Amino acid sequence: MSIQSTIEAAASTLTPSLARIALVVRENPSLVIDNTINELAAECDTSVASVVRFCRAIGFSGYAPLRMALATELGKEAAQFSARGAFGSEISDDDTLQEAVSKLAALELLAIEETVARLDFDVLDAAIDAIDGADRILLYGIGASQFVAEDLAHKLLRVGRNAHVLGDPHEAVAATVLQAGPTVAIGFSHAGATVETVRFLQTARTNGAATIAVTSAKDSPLARAADHALFTEVRESAFRAGAMVSRIAQLALVDCLFVGVAKRRFGETVDALRRTHEAMRALRD
Repeated sequence: MSIQSTIEAAASTLTPSLARIALVVRENPSLVIDNTINELAAECDTSVASVVRFCRAIGFSGYAPLRMALATELGKEAAQFSARGAFGSEISDDDTLQEAVSKLAALELLAIEETVARLDFDVLDAAIDAIDGADRILLYGIGASQFVAEDLAHKLLRVGRNAHVLGDPHEAVAATVLQAGPTVAIGFSHAGATVETVRFLQTARTNGAATIAVTSAKDSPLARAADHALFTEVRESAFRAGAMVSRIAQLALVDCLFVGVAKRRFGETVDALRRTHEAMRALRD
């Protein structure tokens, strides 16, 4: 897992002082390389001890190992994305439209690559088993995560699966209580802390449903409420209106789930896609 993705995922679970360091480093990771630990502490308006605790919170024994690893990571990424220019820096007012779009595209490409590279295929396979064996598939997310839930539901419906996107938190909880046959509940939340989505999975699990989480935060309430947790690796741009990079990574996981489910009944899937395509083509004639 990349250091920058680790910082992004951990930010919401850190204490305020450590979260402040995470924000500064996430927005400009080169500060770690260019500054001593004392200088970084001053930049973050915190103490050297807090910087050390931050390093340990993201898996490093101290500042020097973090500095070295981050320098290596940024060097590799600069070489990989040199054609896109200024990789790793935040979108700024001085950027041309082409530069801003190139920075965003680089982040989205990395999100897909790192998410797939770090994917636990045993967990993915178990999640696919749960979906394939379910009579009813309930999906829930809020904001941009709802759009991702709708995308998976659309794909599953096209191949004959009984999938429902729940648009209201009360409706979502009620649906998990009133089960009819084997049920799987899938919750989507980038930070893994959306109260309504966590409650949806918790209630579903209490009532006997298999639960799946799609999130970036490994030590999050949503991940803990899931039988099978799938994680995105994301460095979201702070210059955004709603999710951008995180949504792309979630959609990549959605496609992995769909392909896995589709392959379990390959002949039926191909036939269902053909029939639904023909039915929709008739609407365009």
